[in-house]
Amino acid sequence: MASIAQLSQHIDQEISLTGWLTDKSSKGKLHFLKLRDGSGFVQATVFKNDVSEDVFESARRLVQEQAVTITGLVRQDDRAPGGVEISVRDLRPLSQNEGEYPITPKEHGVEFLFDQRHLYTRHRRPWAIMRVRDCVQRAMINFFHGEGFVRFDSPFFTPNAAEDTTELFEINLFDEDKAYLSQTGQLHAEAGALAFGKVYTFGPTFRAEKSKTRRHLLEFWMVEPEVAPSNHQENMALQERFVSSVVRQVLQECAAELQMLGRDLTKLAGAAEGNYPRVTYTEALKIIRQHIESADLPPNVSPDTQPVEWGDDFGAPHETILGHHFDRPVIVERYPAAIKAFYMQPDPEDERLALCDDMIAPEGYGEIIGGSQRIHDYGLLRSRIEEHGLPLDAFDWYLDLRRFGSVPHAGFGLGLERFVMWITGSEHIREVIPFPRMLSRMKP
Repeated sequence: MASIAQLSQHIDQEISLTGWLTDKSSKGKLHFLKLRDGSGFVQATVFKNDVSEDVFESARRLVQEQAVTITGLVRQDDRAPGGVEISVRDLRPLSQNEGEYPITPKEHGVEFLFDQRHLYTRHRRPWAIMRVRDCVQRAMINFFHGEGFVRFDSPFFTPNAAEDTTELFEINLFDEDKAYLSQTGQLHAEAGALAFGKVYTFGPTFRAEKSKTRRHLLEFWMVEPEVAPSNHQENMALQERFVSSVVRQVLQECAAELQMLGRDLTKLAGAAEGNYPRVTYTEALKIIRQHIESADLPPNVSPDTQPVEWGDDFGAPHETILGHHFDRPVIVERYPAAIKAFYMQPDPEDERLALCDDMIAPEGYGEIIGGSQRIHDYGLLRSRIEEHGLPLDAFDWYLDLRRFGSVPHAGFGLGLERFVMWITGSEHIREVIPFPRMLSRMKP
């Protein structure tokens, strides 16, 4: 039994293939069947003179998403998707569908398609995006294991917040205590780094943000490497190697899927090459101001956008402007410590700043990485926890990492969905996860 992905290896050979009908048209003595099997899409032709009357009639009765096994001759056809077509010699339906398939070959609204997400994933666009997502995940794991990292799984339940306590989903533990769904695997990854040197966590994370933007989900996947010993400069270099390596693998393996999505591959070429520009937060403010004052703004940024004042964080329009300024991801470093998390190491040259960075994707896709060197001094970390009003008893184990054998260490987090959104050129983050969980969507 062949797969559609293997058909180019069977030119002028007879094969059998099992798939599902995505569309059908007929013209006199010909039925044109468009089939999918999970590995790809192909057209099969049923010519009345080549098959029995029963087979020709069975082809006529096929309905959308009916499963079928066909046997036929693989023919090279440069006009066809994948460069091949199948001339059917035999056909056998495998399923009898109940009712009419709801997603027909016509325009449907976005909300309708996501109400039917359990079926919509079979169709070309989501199929291609999920294939790219799979490739991205494999490329990430390949990179880390190639660099000697150990996968180190972190818990989903946590007694404390790593960052903003207002973004936590609270869980009642049998009416005895409270826990929260984890915002990040970072804190536990730090424990792993001090045991193994180089680790990464990879799993779902949860943010209770009441946001309805095209970049936000309540549940998303994060990959978070942590290295001990390490510093801020080494951390940024690791980020660049990581992202450029993943982009290169996706371009090598998913050219057909990206072409199906209409992605301009030249937009990803710079990211694959590396050599990412680095600017400080203060330098980034100047770039943003220059674009606003000269009205040189990307199409999706409002002309009413105001510059960022020193000490304020970037909004989505400002990240879009920065991404527009460069032809590849840009690393923005040394943000004001006051707008960053409690665990970030202060800049020894300017105590107002933190040794941290964000990587901003081009084309308006915003932040894809946030990272920092971590505070390794026990007294300083303890004081920062107290300054942020966080409970010391919830962080006693985290402080232990500074009591016993602490060294400078660093790491970062990359949100899988934002990354895949950029790579695929998708308009909304709900497109790049199989079943999005948002303020307005919990089904299917």
